[in-house]
Amino acid sequence: MRTSIATVCVSGTLVEKLHACAAAGFDGVEIFAPDLVAARESPEEIRALAARLGLRLDLYQPLRDVEGVDEAEFARVLRRAEATFALTERLGIDTVLCCSNVATATIDDDETSAAQLRALGDLAAARGIRIAFEALAWGRFVDDYRRAWRIVELADHPAVGVCLDSFHILSRGHDPAAIRTIPGERIFFVQLADAPRLSLDVLSWSRHHRLFPGEGAFDLVGFMGHILHAGYVGPWSLEVFNDTFRQTDVARTAAHAHRSLRWLEDAVARSDAALGGLRMLPDSAAPSGVDFVEIRAEDTSDVEELLAQAGFTSRGRHRTKPVTLWTAGRARVVLNEQHARDLVPHLAAIGFEVDDADAVSRRVDDRRCIRLFRRTYAAEEPLGAVVAPDGMGVLWSQAADAGEPGWVAEFEHGGAHVATGVVGVDHVSMTQPWHVIDESVLFYAAAFGLRPTSVTDVPGPQGLVHSRVLASPDGRVRLPLNVAPPIVAERGGEAAHAQHIAFLCADVRELARAARRRGMEILPIPDNYYDDLAARFDLDRALLAELHDLGLVYDRDGDGEYLHLYTRTVGQVFLEFVERRGGYDGFGAGNAPVRLTSQRADGATAGRVRS
Repeated sequence: MRTSIATVCVSGTLVEKLHACAAAGFDGVEIFAPDLVAARESPEEIRALAARLGLRLDLYQPLRDVEGVDEAEFARVLRRAEATFALTERLGIDTVLCCSNVATATIDDDETSAAQLRALGDLAAARGIRIAFEALAWGRFVDDYRRAWRIVELADHPAVGVCLDSFHILSRGHDPAAIRTIPGERIFFVQLADAPRLSLDVLSWSRHHRLFPGEGAFDLVGFMGHILHAGYVGPWSLEVFNDTFRQTDVARTAAHAHRSLRWLEDAVARSDAALGGLRMLPDSAAPSGVDFVEIRAEDTSDVEELLAQAGFTSRGRHRTKPVTLWTAGRARVVLNEQHARDLVPHLAAIGFEVDDADAVSRRVDDRRCIRLFRRTYAAEEPLGAVVAPDGMGVLWSQAADAGEPGWVAEFEHGGAHVATGVVGVDHVSMTQPWHVIDESVLFYAAAFGLRPTSVTDVPGPQGLVHSRVLASPDGRVRLPLNVAPPIVAERGGEAAHAQHIAFLCADVRELARAARRRGMEILPIPDNYYDDLAARFDLDRALLAELHDLGLVYDRDGDGEYLHLYTRTVGQVFLEFVERRGGYDGFGAGNAPVRLTSQRADGATAGRVRS
């Protein structure tokens, strides 16, 4: 696979973009015309720089509104094209993207469009250049790749082919299967973008909401399968218009983009054994469970108190580090005071149990994930560790055949593990900075095999909280990733929006009663909530009264029930205890607005961090 990326995908000057794309491992780039126009360097200097960096200049784009016009307008098209081809020749680029007409088209006739592309082909071929005709999803007359190919066939010119763009094809719901009927040598270029499913006009959708492969809802694996079966051998190029990526660090975004293409190559290779020449990532199954969650702070005593009230057992202190371990059932919480000066309690890391730790290590290294350094002595269990896009540590260890993992023995002078009402970790909810949520989705999917399962917008007192849930295929690992509203970021950053660990319980009502006896402060839930609960669900009066008394919240769907409670926030962390009945698979999203409002009021009253 030869990789390429349009310079429009990343921020910075054209020179900065070229350096970043080369450092990320791209083989080539598409030059977006506005980037060149704004550059201080001449086309010859850009060409030389690309050569020094080992980058091929694959495409110059776009030449717009070139067909379906009257004679007077086409004369103007030819003048524009001559200038564009002369510039492209100076850059050393041999392919120019020509978009279907959206502005000046007045003639809806394939023969006319073909004749005009043939004339452009003559002009381009004189300079050793080809033109790749692309059907824009919002083209006035030509908005379907199948019609674009029909026009190219009619043009019958060796310098005229098609460009196939996944967004323009899949956003319109066009069946990509007909791509296989196009001879591979007539597919001059392929552009790739993923996107979420949105009810939005296609132009706005395209200009602001494209994503890198693996981050959206498009079937890019099937799309590329059709492309390759047609015989295409050119670059896989990213063309992603996205407001976030054009604001974030250019080097980081370029690296993220390159990882997305490696993920796609692996997925395509695994989908069809008949496709040769593709490189797979090392095999690695999704995690079999959450090994531990780490909370870090200068002083973790408040969290220790909260865990003790919930029935967790202190398993002692690590033999070489200022770290303690607390356990209940299969849930393990590590409290870390190392290198945490002046930091309030916050989620710092999550550990996964995996079936093949070496395979995971090979997979994350192949994807160039950033390794997390951990000081480990000879007698200590080695754990793989990388840094997630939001800065969280993500670790993994070989799943134990039975009993507890080996690293637990490194903690000394603690209590014996005892039975408790907590079964294990149900999910870990992490707040993401607005500019890394898409990168995080791809990170967990590509590195650890987690799959996006749902997208929800939850209203809160400071705006909508956007939530995306990732989970392992068997549901043993669940990670809701939440983006705080912009106003939260402005008033203290995403860190001010509390994150939490949810523990699965056999009987959450019994746990609540026991925790209260030990002094736990459960987040206050307003009376209005229970009045509404009575109106929405036909609950037994005794159960409703018990929920109210214990501070529990409730949800139900066609598959089962969900009972849960929230603790008050400590620093930037709170705990949730949940009980799932039947086949309920959600997270009580309808209760989240009440929780957010109650936490904000509780934080203001208690002087704690608002969430």
